[in-house]
Amino acid sequence: MNYASPCRVALFALVPLVAVALQSAHAQAPTPAPSVSPAPPPAENKSPGDLPTTTTPTAPPAPVQKADPFGEQITLTPKTVIATKGTANWDTAYETLVASLKTLAAALEKAGDKPAGNSMIVYTSTDDTGFTYLAEIPVDQEPKDLPKAITVAKSPEGKALKFVHRGSYENMDNTYEAITNHLDDKKLEAKDTFIEEYITNPLKTPDDKLVINVYVPLK
Repeated sequence: MNYASPCRVALFALVPLVAVALQSAHAQAPTPAPSVSPAPPPAENKSPGDLPTTTTPTAPPAPVQKADPFGEQITLTPKTVIATKGTANWDTAYETLVASLKTLAAALEKAGDKPAGNSMIVYTSTDDTGFTYLAEIPVDQEPKDLPKAITVAKSPEGKALKFVHRGSYENMDNTYEAITNHLDDKKLEAKDTFIEEYITNPLKTPDDKLVINVYVPLK
């Protein structure tokens, strides 16, 4: 497959034509007669103290853009979370997950508490049609008077690989395909679960602006 853009192809096609035109014009142009320039006046001798000094400002170096980690080995630390279970099909997966996170956020606000970290989705099983999951929000302390469907639990812990996804939830298939290939190449065996940590708040962030850390626990 040719990835060259039409603009580049057209630009490179113009280069030989321009070169030929320049060579032809140079060959036909008459050779100018030599001219004699008057000798420059003698330079005035000045002491170093008489010379003006100028300081050229130096621009600060541009910040180095670091690439997102891909397959970074980390250790997950368990956090106290409020959680709710759910099931979803792939066609409406993101809408279902956001609805669960809204339920948790509303319960936390009603209890007078605030999140103590980023919201998470822990996938507990998957198949061709859908999946089961736990929606979780970290808290500093156990809230009181939670609805029956919401429990207090601990987030996953242990060794894992960290990956970063940027963009819509729909495009996460590409990220997970890359993760699968990475595991195969490294001969790594993962547990039957994976975690998504939403660095951007999915309740407020446009779908195409999401930043999600994906954690793959290892056996």
